[in-house]
Amino acid sequence: MGDVPVQPAHPLQDGHWRHRSLLPAATHKESGPTMGPAAPVGHAARTCRCPGVSGSLPARVHLLSGATLGMWLCLLLLMAACVPTSTSSPGIKGRVTRSALEYGRRFGLDLLRSLLQKEHDVNLQGSYRAPFLGRLNYTVPQIHIHELQMNDSTVDFAEDVGVQLTVDRARIQLSATWRAQLGAWQDSGSLQLRIRDLAVAVLLGLGADEQGQPSMWAAGCDARGTDLRLEFHQGQSWLYNLLVPLLQRTLRQQLNKQLCVEIQKGIGRLQDSLKNVRVSAQLDAFAAIDLSLLGQPGITKQHGDVDLKGEFFGVRGQWQSPFSAQPVELPELQEPMLLVAVTEFVANTAAFVYFTAGALRRNITAEMLPRRFPLKLNTESMGNFAPQLQQHFPSRPVELHLWARRQPLLSCHPNALHGAFFGSAEAFVVLPNATRVPAFLLNIDANVTGKPTIAGNRLGGTVGLKSLNVMQVMSYVGPLQVEKLENMLKFGLWLFGVPWANKRLHPGIPLPTPHGITLLHPRLSLHKGFMLITTDLQYKP
Repeated sequence: MGDVPVQPAHPLQDGHWRHRSLLPAATHKESGPTMGPAAPVGHAARTCRCPGVSGSLPARVHLLSGATLGMWLCLLLLMAACVPTSTSSPGIKGRVTRSALEYGRRFGLDLLRSLLQKEHDVNLQGSYRAPFLGRLNYTVPQIHIHELQMNDSTVDFAEDVGVQLTVDRARIQLSATWRAQLGAWQDSGSLQLRIRDLAVAVLLGLGADEQGQPSMWAAGCDARGTDLRLEFHQGQSWLYNLLVPLLQRTLRQQLNKQLCVEIQKGIGRLQDSLKNVRVSAQLDAFAAIDLSLLGQPGITKQHGDVDLKGEFFGVRGQWQSPFSAQPVELPELQEPMLLVAVTEFVANTAAFVYFTAGALRRNITAEMLPRRFPLKLNTESMGNFAPQLQQHFPSRPVELHLWARRQPLLSCHPNALHGAFFGSAEAFVVLPNATRVPAFLLNIDANVTGKPTIAGNRLGGTVGLKSLNVMQVMSYVGPLQVEKLENMLKFGLWLFGVPWANKRLHPGIPLPTPHGITLLHPRLSLHKGFMLITTDLQYKP
């Protein structure tokens, strides 16, 4: 069928939009009706209109069959059309390329064949008024699809609208058992049905509601089929085969008429399932993340971009974050199926929420430190830099209370991630009656660097200590030798702390991917202000 230019949409009185024919006009014998969008609730009432729906579509778009399931992996990243314009930048920016659409097409066709090429209990019932004979009632309890060929199919982006799926010259061959009754006379047998030139074009609109919830609707549909053959076997088949020319015409008309209607119903069911998609997720008792869609996507001929808010917020209360996301420019890459940019805004809002919620606190006891750590949590060891401590409290355990006095800050640079931590540490002497007596208070600031890594579906990395500064704030046990303590802490962190952290980071943490999705040949790179992951995708049910 080749490339098919999409004609401009035209508004109807009911506020919906209908596209003109998506298939070439020359092939429109007994073609089904072009279908208008099953617009999501609230779309008609808004003043927002999808660019390219209210005007012309300058691009030529391609076709794919009803393999919508196979495209699902890609479509979730594109559903951000027709929402009020937002001036905020995203915390997470995703891009789906044409390579992903092509993978979805091939996977969808394979999935569709595996689902359909088998026996199906359908229990179809109906009637047909035959000339001179009266009403013929029939039942088709079971069908078996033997052949399903839809290789001549394409899928492409429809600029500013969504995705267009098309199939041309599809072939379907099936057999079925049947029972018929004409008055008091009954009969049964089998039939064979062959369709050789079925063509379907579906324009799938992708968007979001005011809450950033993903949505989809049928922005256009066209279907036609002319080469249909029907043949009866067994029973009084010679009689029914005399009526085949009339039956074929009726079946062809119903196929062209109902196919888009059924496709619209299927898209409607998908839209209903999208209503249950959560755009925020609680991660623990302190924080949740907002992944709602921002603005409408930038859909071009080559790719579709989607913006996610990507902001952490508190579970126990909403606090105004002092951070704002900066614009992200994704590189123009054709090969990877998926590009995802995670900005430093995401990490900094997470740090803000945990800091504000009071979650960045920890009490350290002697049992929690490695046995070979150079600094022991007792008055004898700490007397090396606090001489009067051992004199006032001989041979007593010490407990450290650590907390962040300011929120940590993360910045992303092309060479590494840089983190700044601002902490305080108060030492308490534990008396025999379990009373804790304050000894001294320190401020401890650290700068670290990190190199993230990715392998499969897991994100890992390494860290290094760049600098450590210790400052005395208050002492109840006389003067402290702060420089000596600082050197001891640096040595302990270099010898034990950093290797321990890297050992924990090396296996990585699983990335939040949908069930069955594997990242193929993922790559991670650092840029000014964001971390970029590029990858292909593989799906195994």
